[in-house]
Amino acid sequence: MQYTNPVIPGFHPDPSICRVGDDYYLVTSTFEYFPGVPIFHSKDLVHWQQIGHCLTTEEQLPLANAGSSGGIYAPTLRYHDGMFYMTTTNVSGIGNFYVTSLQPAGPWSDPISVAQNGIDPSLFFDEDGRVYFQSTRTGDEGDGIYQCEIDKDTGEMLTDSRLIWKGTGGAYPEAPHLYKIGDHYYLMIAEGGTEYGHMVTISRSSDPYGPYESCPHNPVLSNRSLKSTIHATGHADLIQAHDGSWWAVCLGIRPASYPMRHHLGREVFLAPVTWTTDGWPIIGTNGRIDPVMGAPKLPAVLWDNKPVRDDFDGSELNLEWTFLRNPLPGSWSLQRQPGYLELRGNQTTLSDTGSPAFVGRRLCHFSCHISAAMDYEPGGDEEEAGLTVYMNERYHYDLAVTSRDGIKKIRLRRTVGSLQVEEEHACPEGPMVLKIEAQPEKFVFYYGQPGAALTEVGYGETHLLSTEVAGGFTGIFIAMYAASAYEEPAPASYDWFEYDPVG
Repeated sequence: MQYTNPVIPGFHPDPSICRVGDDYYLVTSTFEYFPGVPIFHSKDLVHWQQIGHCLTTEEQLPLANAGSSGGIYAPTLRYHDGMFYMTTTNVSGIGNFYVTSLQPAGPWSDPISVAQNGIDPSLFFDEDGRVYFQSTRTGDEGDGIYQCEIDKDTGEMLTDSRLIWKGTGGAYPEAPHLYKIGDHYYLMIAEGGTEYGHMVTISRSSDPYGPYESCPHNPVLSNRSLKSTIHATGHADLIQAHDGSWWAVCLGIRPASYPMRHHLGREVFLAPVTWTTDGWPIIGTNGRIDPVMGAPKLPAVLWDNKPVRDDFDGSELNLEWTFLRNPLPGSWSLQRQPGYLELRGNQTTLSDTGSPAFVGRRLCHFSCHISAAMDYEPGGDEEEAGLTVYMNERYHYDLAVTSRDGIKKIRLRRTVGSLQVEEEHACPEGPMVLKIEAQPEKFVFYYGQPGAALTEVGYGETHLLSTEVAGGFTGIFIAMYAASAYEEPAPASYDWFEYDPVG
């Protein structure tokens, strides 16, 4: 049996994994998006289903100060003595902290702060009861992986921070994870930065504080300089399956075309791990990850496919829906018009750093059809609502219903850095269907009345919203949104939203 990478597509960077019996749980980073840190469940390491988020309240995750690619950086997920621990960094707030839960789907505790600074925190629970906390930071001894011991209940540092490894000489030694395997402590990190030179290196010691011996086979994972559809692999976490086999999850990217530019974001990849005769792990096929690989010899457990259409008939949003920062009170509702998602815009537009009326989901496929039915009558020229293809506030394409001199219009706006191009078309009265056809190299935009043929209004290139152009650490979201300069904004009522992968 074989499986296809990525196992979790779309913007899901920095994966971390743990096992409880024959159940596997995985978390990823979320940056400025809310709720924070989605958690996934699998029985076979290949098929994953989201079961919740770790950070679901503004008290757990305040994002008012989070710029683009601020907020939540890389998490680590661990299970110890009946308790789940998720540690991460809010770089725009509290810094390093962790939350706990008896159940992976939550609810999760209030944040417990850890004074050791840096990013990419990790936890290791040793057999003697000591709890070690690692992070990537700049300390008295320079850049590298620093470690201290903490009280697992309070987060209090019990020792000073000590540098334990600087890596093999690559830039940005980060993403530490410590494991006890046999008689050795293995410290695995990423080097090279989360870009095309990304790699995973590992070292080992007989003591948690070292000294650490570098693996002679480093890097144990890198897709750099390969002729492959997968690049920038790194930020890995090891797991031993319940059948005894070893596996790794890591992030990677899939550039859409040449020159290489990627817009889906960093995704979750899976690879087998083999051990050398001298006790070192090698990830994937001689240290690389392939698009198709041999599957774990575990019984396959598939989850139900997500429906193409969301009719917004529930009392809560489905788990894939996400806000841009903490949503403002009253900006969205499923109760004001049952069977509809209602958005009410505020003065924050998609080109501002703030909390617009925005409900979005990750773009997870190069090719897909996305559409929504919206009933919206703008109350003036200073408000609009529609769909956006969103990378950040300086890079996004918007298809909106608005008005010009009191006449209802369809507006296609393409914002690329300091450049902005808009075009307008006549808009019929009544509800509208807005559609985006995602292709590997462009997004094509359509509009029309329900049940009628749709009219194409233009397109925008995918590479202009790529990370290589737009910068940052995130990926593209497709979102319903509204914006208004008025104290009483007109409601935008979305009857349904469809996301239909092609191929």
